[in-house]
Amino acid sequence: MSKINVGNFFEDFSIGQKIIHPLPRTVSEGDVSLYIAFTGSRFALHSSDVVANEMGYEKRPIDDTLNFHLTFGKSVQDISLNAIANLGYAEISFPNPVYIGDTVSMTSTVIGLKENSNGKSGVVYVHSIGVNQNGAEVLNFKRWVMVHKKDKETLTGIKEIPTFAESTPILDEINLPEIKCVDTDATGGKFFFEDYEKGERLNHPEGITIDNSDHTLATKLYQNNAKVHFNDHMMKSTPMGERLMYGGIVISMARAISFNGLQNAQWMYAINSGAHANPTYAGDTIYAYTEVLDTIDHKRDDIGLLRLRTIAVKNQKSSEIENPKGEDGKYLKNVVLDLDYTVIIPKKKTKK
Repeated sequence: MSKINVGNFFEDFSIGQKIIHPLPRTVSEGDVSLYIAFTGSRFALHSSDVVANEMGYEKRPIDDTLNFHLTFGKSVQDISLNAIANLGYAEISFPNPVYIGDTVSMTSTVIGLKENSNGKSGVVYVHSIGVNQNGAEVLNFKRWVMVHKKDKETLTGIKEIPTFAESTPILDEINLPEIKCVDTDATGGKFFFEDYEKGERLNHPEGITIDNSDHTLATKLYQNNAKVHFNDHMMKSTPMGERLMYGGIVISMARAISFNGLQNAQWMYAINSGAHANPTYAGDTIYAYTEVLDTIDHKRDDIGLLRLRTIAVKNQKSSEIENPKGEDGKYLKNVVLDLDYTVIIPKKKTKK
């Protein structure tokens, strides 16, 4: 038996298969600092102990998207080491916050398999659950990834595709403290739940260029060792010709860019669905705009929720794009991310 782990190929997966992923990860202060360095994230709750205390926290929680990356990274070795591309996400929720010093780990269950018609690859659908050291869920999501086959000559004919909810349900109980007060001078934004309207579009003006060193170090930080992100020598012989940027980095960049206009929307409640429309490479500049799909009141009188759709675009200002898809229904070539997600935002009564 070989001692070398070569990762799973499409034929190695079966419906109902449960995988316990290795390498639990204890979150450190360094993880948080590096995340800001790689993404430029500016949300005050995750940057300041003082702001977190004022909002009712005993200590500062880490950014929900950092939680996603560190926990998601556990699954790569078993699910997507031999991936061609990570295709999308659905039903992502963040049931409990993660703090510096917490240890996160993950398990996944295979919920669907679809062989591609060319017989060379297939799509694997998984349901993954991340927990902290006490067994409390900190991340729950479904994703699908295109994976190479070992035997490219034999067709399996398997086609079991799961269905996904259109959006993540809003629970009556949301696990965050009562928001005591929001200092708009500290958060950088004066707009609260009541200030947003369904159908509103926010054209975020900033663009962020990501370098090879940025996405390489970020992917290493998350222990995401998918070959398409790590192995430049291998990728030079592919039609892409270079390493593919991990799609989660694009999500983080889009979220960081969305800060301008959504400064007080500091909690990611759920990601309802997400599509990586086109590949992103080192040297690309990312822009983004956000549409308010819905405003959702909550029984708590201190918070509301916004359902948002953020479109990330490479090498073109997002204000120049009216619709991310063309007349043929396909994404425009510069659109790299279509993210439908829900954020929590305080109401005006919390304004300091």
